[in-house]
Amino acid sequence: MLETSARLLRLLSLLQTPRDWTGSDLAERLEVDVRTVRRDVDKLRTLGYPVHATPGVAGYRLGAGANLPPLLLDDEEAIAVAIGLRSAASGAVAGIEESSVRALTKLEQVLPSRLRHRVNLLHSVTVTVPATGPTVDPDTLTAVAAACRDHHRLRFDYRSHDGTTSIRTTEPHRLVHTGRRWYLIGWDIDRADWRTYRIDRLAPRIPTGPRFTPRAAPDPDLAAYLSRGVSTAAYRYQARVTLHVPAETAAERILSSVGVIEAVDPQNCLLHTGSNSLDELAVYLGLFDLPLTVHEPPELITRIRALATRLNDAVR
Repeated sequence: MLETSARLLRLLSLLQTPRDWTGSDLAERLEVDVRTVRRDVDKLRTLGYPVHATPGVAGYRLGAGANLPPLLLDDEEAIAVAIGLRSAASGAVAGIEESSVRALTKLEQVLPSRLRHRVNLLHSVTVTVPATGPTVDPDTLTAVAAACRDHHRLRFDYRSHDGTTSIRTTEPHRLVHTGRRWYLIGWDIDRADWRTYRIDRLAPRIPTGPRFTPRAAPDPDLAAYLSRGVSTAAYRYQARVTLHVPAETAAERILSSVGVIEAVDPQNCLLHTGSNSLDELAVYLGLFDLPLTVHEPPELITRIRALATRLNDAVR
């Protein structure tokens, strides 16, 4: 059995997970009886931690309080947080770099030497390429996330790729992060259809509202839905290409923002991609350095033949 102080820390750690704990579950984890759990919960409340009891099932959950409780992490969680903070220090959300460095410094100060060694080892052999391109304002990201959570309609000024600005009214559904950019998937009220918006191009109009009843998602796999939207559907020319390699091999070479890969059999897969330029599509496909067959559009096939003839003539 753990000593009282160690047991209280272990109890606080369990309560920090996002779930309701029954007294019996906690007693089993702490190897004590239910009465001891009740006493320990009362001690945590005396120390200022808002432990809420769920009526009927004698469940417990740690609520939000006036003060931030100590964050109790196991070894793997601590390493994951440290790596995440290092990534955030050069990420795509503007203004959090300095905060991430400060938080990482505090965390590393209290890490046991065995964990600090593992984190520093990874850092010493890793080179981070700074994020390029537009960054996202954290206040914008928070406002959009809150509208998604609370099911509030969201109005915002939106700047399209050609620079024109319009006012959009949406029922926001989910935020999706590709690793490079943040997107909002939502139901566009005026267009009566699902749309995908880049977060760095929108400016929310506050306050939000009214509330809405969430619709069924446009696709159970929102990551694939976004990939189709940003790599194929938005462009004038939409190409369908068979790659004569396994889907896993193609996925290692082609980013999800470039195209959607669909397995056909163990040795072949389909690539769906798009562009507003036939020349860009032809050159890009050639640079894959993979065996492939272009099926459509017909204009792309004609353009590739013309380019192949021109390039062949150039090296005769």
